[in-house]
Parts: sequence; structure tokens; C-alpha cells
Amino acid sequence: MKTLTVARLLARPAASGRAAIGLPIVAFGVATALLLTTLAGAMSFFRWHDELGFTYQVLAIFASALLLVPLASLGGSAARLSARRRDDRLATLRLLGATTGFVARLTVLESIALAVVGALGGVVLYLALTPLIGLISFRGHPIGASALLLNPLIVAAVVVGVGLLAGASAAIGLRGVIVSPLGVRTKQSAPRSHWIRVVVGVAIVAAVVFCVANPSLLGGAVTVIVVLAAAFAAANAVLGLVGPFVIKRFAMSGLRKANTPQRLIAARSVLESPKAAWRQVSGVSMTSFIAVFAGTALAMIGAVSGDRADHGQVVLLGDIRTGVFITLTISFVMVACSVGVSQASAILDRRELYVSLDRLGMPVKTMNAARVRAVLSPLRIVTVGSAVTAAIIVLPMAGAALVLAPLSLLTIAASIAGGILVVWLGLLATRPVLRRALSEPMVMTE
Repeated sequence: MKTLTVARLLARPAASGRAAIGLPIVAFGVATALLLTTLAGAMSFFRWHDELGFTYQVLAIFASALLLVPLASLGGSAARLSARRRDDRLATLRLLGATTGFVARLTVLESIALAVVGALGGVVLYLALTPLIGLISFRGHPIGASALLLNPLIVAAVVVGVGLLAGASAAIGLRGVIVSPLGVRTKQSAPRSHWIRVVVGVAIVAAVVFCVANPSLLGGAVTVIVVLAAAFAAANAVLGLVGPFVIKRFAMSGLRKANTPQRLIAARSVLESPKAAWRQVSGVSMTSFIAVFAGTALAMIGAVSGDRADHGQVVLLGDIRTGVFITLTISFVMVACSVGVSQASAILDRRELYVSLDRLGMPVKTMNAARVRAVLSPLRIVTVGSAVTAAIIVLPMAGAALVLAPLSLLTIAASIAGGILVVWLGLLATRPVLRRALSEPMVMTE
């Protein structure tokens, strides 16, 4: 009961307002809705048991593998939203004498509660979207809303899984509070990004390229499908492993060359937490990764359509094109959600810094310019790097002619440009959040 009482007190809106609680709920809701929709769409293909149905099932598995990591990343980001607010308060409790077990229970309880509330909202959103998604046609007929309704046990398992993800993420992030509560409270412990990340990432990409180039060594058809799907998901996950280190190196270079206030603040903001900087651009990075596969698939469809094809092949190629566009659409929805929530959360987490700069006389225009540079500079680097990584992986399977085909390059370029535009709009949309944070009375200790 004491834990619940303190949890209610900590859940009260403070200087950061209700947004500090609402943002994680929104992020968990969108992540859950997208996960359920993706899972329902993939499972709807398993009602077909003919030879062509097996082809659709394989394609669904590969599409799900490409979307799995971005979905998990969005859920993980939701679990870490407003972490500074939570860590500050928990570190204060530790300094006041609270036990490790009490702080751990409090953290896990708060995170799971927010995640479950958001996940339940995501279930409602998934059910509301089901009739619309059921209108999408595959094999010449609409999927149908009934085919997209998941077993209630599966839905419950997803909600529980989202809650466990939030609890595990909170418990892992609690290590700094337990080991060095004063360092957390005074913001002296900066996350580190080690070069070993690059070594591990290169090794994983090399293993994935080997699997793609030598599928005959993997065994039967089912084994090949499972291994390649896992390989694509692992390659996508490598982006999150290597990204923070790469961003950190470029930010260090930018810090040495900084000749304006916004350049200096932007570089310092990235170096404060390369992982947080990565999370703000990871959605677009993974979208550019997926865009290479999508562009190659569209180029392949165009090449095959130019040849003589029967009616069944025409339908299959049209459905593949539909699936590619659906995958890209889901990817962009994840980007939009991730960008909006992460940008607003970043302002709330750095509210003390922005208020201090405002009291020192820095114009709001300069702060916004620094925010834009702190996001767009790493964004240009990681999007190109993600696209190159995906091209290296798909090259042995599709060949340079398809990867570098005009339609493929156009799809990749359009996806990258669209992702950058979404991020820029997210930065623009969160300017009122900064102005509101600067207008509120400053509370240095929450």
C-alpha cells in the first residue's frame, strides 16, 4: 500500500504537465495498434492452403520481419519516454533513504500501468481500423474484417507483452538510479557508446550477407525462409546497435567546428546522450532500410510485368505491389508517431536547460534552430547509412540491376525525403511545447 501511495504522488503532473504521462500512453497505444494490425494481416494469409497461398505466407513473413524491429523499437522508446523525469524523482527518493527494492517496485509499477493503459487504447484503435483494413484486396477479393479479428487470447498476450516490455525496460534503466542516485539527480552520468558496437554490427551484417548469398546451405525451404526472415530482422536491429556510436563521432566533429550558438548547443545535445539522439531519428533510419527492399521489389515487379505473364502472375504481382505500399505506410506511421512523441518528450526532459537559456537571454529562435540541427544533422547520416546497409544485404539476392533500377532508386529517395519531411514537421509542430515550457514557472526540483 505504501508503494501505491507514493506511486500516486509521483504520477501527479509537475512542471512537465500532463504530457509527461500522456506521451508514453499515446506511444504505447500506437505501437500496440500497429503490432496487432500487422499480426492480423500476416495471419490472414494463413487461411489459404494451396501452392499460391504458400507464396503469400512467405511474403507476409518477410514483411513482418522487416516491421518487427521498428515496432519493437517504438515500444522500447515508449517505455523510455520521460525517463529523466522518473529517474530524477526516484533518485531523490534514494537520497532520502528509500530502499532499492522499494524504488524498483515503484518504477516497474508505474511503467507497467502506463503501458497497459496505452495498450488497451491500442486494442480499441486496432478494432476501429479493422473494417477499413478489411477492404484491402488480395487475390482478387477484399480481406474482410472477420479475417483480421485475432483470437482474444492473442490480443491479451500482446497487451501483457507490452506491459512486460515496459517493466523490463524500466528495470534495466533503474541501474543508474540505484548505483549513483546523486549522479542521476545532478545529471552527471552521461550514457556511453563504445566502438565495440561497430565491430559487432559489421559481424552481424557479414553473417546476414552470407546467409542471403548462400541459401542452399541452410537446408529445406522452411528453414531457409525462417533463417532469412530472422537475418533481415537482425540486420535491421544492427542499425540501433551501431547508430548511437556513429552519431556520437559526427557530433564530436561538429563540436570542434561549432562557430555559432545553435551549432554548439546541437552538438552538446547529441553528446549528452547519443542513444537519445538516435531514438529521435531511428524511425526514419529503419524506414530507409525498408525502402531499399520495397524499391527492389517494385523494380522486380516492373521487370516481370514487362514479360509475358498469365492472369495468376498478374494478380500476384499486383498483390506484392499492394503489400509493399502497406509496409511503407506502416513504416511512415511509426515514424510520425516516434518523431512527434520523442520531440515533445525531449523538450520536457530538457526543460531546465531551455528555461535557463531563456533566462540568460537566448532567443527562442536560436533554441529552435539548435533543436532542428541536433536532429537533422544525425538524420542525414543515418538514413544514408541505413540505405547502404540494406543495399549490401539485398544485393546478393536481387542483383545490382534491380537494386539500382530507376524505380528502386526513386522509391528509396522518396522514402528518405518523406521521412526527413515528417521529422521536420514534427520539429515544427512541437514549437508550441517549447514556448509553453518557457512560459511556466520554473521548478528546479520536482
